[in-house]
Amino acid sequence: MAGGIQVLGLTELKVAIEGLATSLNYATRTATAQASHLLEAEIKKTLSTSSHSRGTPTPSSPGEPPSLVTGTLRRSITVKGPHPLGLGRWEAEIGPTAVYGRIQELGGVTGRGHATTLPARPYVKPAFDRLAASGALSRVYHEAWRAAIAR
Repeated sequence: MAGGIQVLGLTELKVAIEGLATSLNYATRTATAQASHLLEAEIKKTLSTSSHSRGTPTPSSPGEPPSLVTGTLRRSITVKGPHPLGLGRWEAEIGPTAVYGRIQELGGVTGRGHATTLPARPYVKPAFDRLAASGALSRVYHEAWRAAIAR
């Protein structure tokens, strides 16, 4: 029976279900890796929307992504994972390794004596929101699961 499961008894049913669970677990891992790299690319694209020369004021307004100066923040966006959380559950971390990446995203107080307040210039959340709204992230998982079930 092409693309389906033929069961001749309880033992075969158990084996078929375990095989499907294994296939779906692998598909979820693969989809998590693909979705993570989609998000990495979208964040880097977001960090490329404006730029300015070193030593000049940033042209990005509070609430907009930080402007590109040296490219360090953009280059620091990395994917770690996916890592298993249990059968069928995977996680990955996508974000900056640059020390100032978090304060750019969230804003906050910094500098000597915490004398400087930086407004939030989010770049991770807007990138995620765009991918989620477009359906791109859901499609990655749906396609992987559909392929795993069709085997």
